[in-house]
Amino acid sequence: MHDLSDKLFNEIDRRQDDLVLLTQELVRFPTINPPGEAYTPCAEYIGRRLKKTGFTIEYVRGEGTPGDSDRYPRTNVIGRIEGKRPGPTVHFNSHIDVVDAGAGWTFDPFAATIHDGKIYGRGTCDMKGGLSTSIIAVEAYIACNPDFSGAIEISGTVDEESGGFGGVAYLAKKGYFSKPRVDHVIIPEPLNKDRICLGHRGVWWAEIETKGEQAHGSMPFLGDCAVRHMGAVLEELERDLFPKLDLKRTAMPVVPEGARSSTMNINAIHGGQTDDYDGLPSPNVPDSCKMTIDRRFLIEEQLGEVKSEITDILEQLKKSRPKFDYTIRDLMEVLPVMTGRDEPVPASVAAAILQVMGKEPEYVVSPGTYDQKHVSRIGHLNDCIAYGPGILDLAHRPDEYIVIQDMIESAKVMALSIHSLLHPKG
Repeated sequence: MHDLSDKLFNEIDRRQDDLVLLTQELVRFPTINPPGEAYTPCAEYIGRRLKKTGFTIEYVRGEGTPGDSDRYPRTNVIGRIEGKRPGPTVHFNSHIDVVDAGAGWTFDPFAATIHDGKIYGRGTCDMKGGLSTSIIAVEAYIACNPDFSGAIEISGTVDEESGGFGGVAYLAKKGYFSKPRVDHVIIPEPLNKDRICLGHRGVWWAEIETKGEQAHGSMPFLGDCAVRHMGAVLEELERDLFPKLDLKRTAMPVVPEGARSSTMNINAIHGGQTDDYDGLPSPNVPDSCKMTIDRRFLIEEQLGEVKSEITDILEQLKKSRPKFDYTIRDLMEVLPVMTGRDEPVPASVAAAILQVMGKEPEYVVSPGTYDQKHVSRIGHLNDCIAYGPGILDLAHRPDEYIVIQDMIESAKVMALSIHSLLHPKG
């Protein structure tokens, strides 16, 4: 193994320029989600690249999933290469979609500019740098060890930023992330090069609507203001729920520290008339007000308990507040997930980090969900982690970047992990 390690490291070092160029080319596809721009050309670029190494390529459209249309098809790419002998399959999964660039950039967000040993651009960190790192790691591994056992897969999937339903969820339902096809999954999300991310907190998104009765704004007493009812909901949340959430703590190694507690964000509130016009509004008492909540919960909590904390408040208001009425609608729910440290993937990656960086890894859990949720709950495959070269705090921010040397070191970790997973001792 020592001789193979030296060969792998030298091969990856030799491919540094290729790694940089590949990352730049991927970033230059503006795969902004929503709405899902440039998915197909980006997927096809990845497919052409992998085909040169001998991968068999499939393109799978997430037909009928949220946002899918002929204008914005949810195009996923999956490449697979078989070894010389039967054995397990290692799969590297990366999402190709990125969030909108937003304001505040000093670099062109889609130019992939190199400056001071870093590549700047939207998606460099989250997570096209991780995708290109995994491709280089696999190509270097095959070049150094063409007689490998088992199989290796690489996928570029869509819509992770909006839940992953047109990407990994769709593919998982079709068996792409289940045994016997796949045994081990590494997702190169930006959790820092010396960290192993074992899983994530749970999430429940819901929409609460308070009801009212429309009337003329000069005579509000003849109607019933839905916005005031929502104000009462907010008051109860502030007084009763948020202090309780702050007291809940988890044994999960969630980062950053503030996410070790339960949290809830008010994503949006909309009541009455919209403001998508330049004139004055008409004088109406609003008969509807909607609020979207984003509740992140811990592995120690039950989903039923999480939901009842909200519905109990709403039901109490229905009893105590005249004319109060509401509906609540589930938008998304995902249970917390955490892979054990001793499973093959985290154990292999930990050993590789120690060999490459000379240090033990930090084990963490993500505050937000990523596509491991679909691998686990739909694919029923538990040997899955997130490991990639990006710096977590840079995701979705202006002047997002990835450090070139971090990608080189992570590629070496990935290449060593491939070998140990395909050729387990004993």
